[in-house]
Amino acid sequence: MRKIAIALTVLMALTSCVSKKKYAELEAKNKETQDLLNSCTVKLNACLEEKAGLAATAASYKEHNQDLINSSKDLTVLTTKGAENLEKSLESLKEKDLKISRLQDALTKKDSVTLALVTSLKGAVGINDPDIEINVEKGVVFISIADKLLFKSGSYDVTDKAKSVLAKVAKVVNDKPDFECMVEGHTDNVPYKSNGILLDNWDLSVKRSTSIVRVLTNDLGVNPAKLIAAGRSSYIPLVPNDTAENKGKNRRTRIVVMPKIDQFYDMIEKEMKKQQQ
Repeated sequence: MRKIAIALTVLMALTSCVSKKKYAELEAKNKETQDLLNSCTVKLNACLEEKAGLAATAASYKEHNQDLINSSKDLTVLTTKGAENLEKSLESLKEKDLKISRLQDALTKKDSVTLALVTSLKGAVGINDPDIEINVEKGVVFISIADKLLFKSGSYDVTDKAKSVLAKVAKVVNDKPDFECMVEGHTDNVPYKSNGILLDNWDLSVKRSTSIVRVLTNDLGVNPAKLIAAGRSSYIPLVPNDTAENKGKNRRTRIVVMPKIDQFYDMIEKEMKKQQQ
């Protein structure tokens, strides 16, 4: 009986010892599993966050891609419009070049007419007289005649010698129906002493101009509609009024021979129409 009791005691002790060991193993296994679960949970969360980030990136790329597609469409539209605008600009430039070319042709013809007029004037008036100067400035013919050929000092009565010179000018002007003349009176800077009729150099320059106009129309048969009378006083000198000789050069009458403006533009218009045919 005593032996049986001892045997049961030993058996119970052994049984108790095995259960604690097994428990410890299970406990360790459970901890290991828990650690593994925690690790997996962390990795899962990381993967979910990464997935969310990739999804956001993908959405951004998709949106950017759509923007690029839209931009490409807009660029295509702009390129088409740009090509159309460029073509219109080129056509406009061609038209402008053509107009410039036609205008240059018309100006060349006008210059040719002007040159012919200068030649006629120089042949008729005579180029050797130092008191008569004929030149061209910007397509306009200028005939400058010293006042000593036209007037006595301080007077506006045209001399007989002047009428012979003006007769040659009138002949050339009458041969050019498409031209008109402006007669300009110029004085030096010596103040004119008023005689009760003329007050100053302005009056003297204008009166000399109208005197020349009257000779051209009344005595030499120039059409009055082709003439313009103008006075410039002393304000357009050729040289400084510092010597008697220079003052003599500044006292002059200038006849400006020029094509009528409306006829000049008609000339240009006709040339343009001819080019379009």
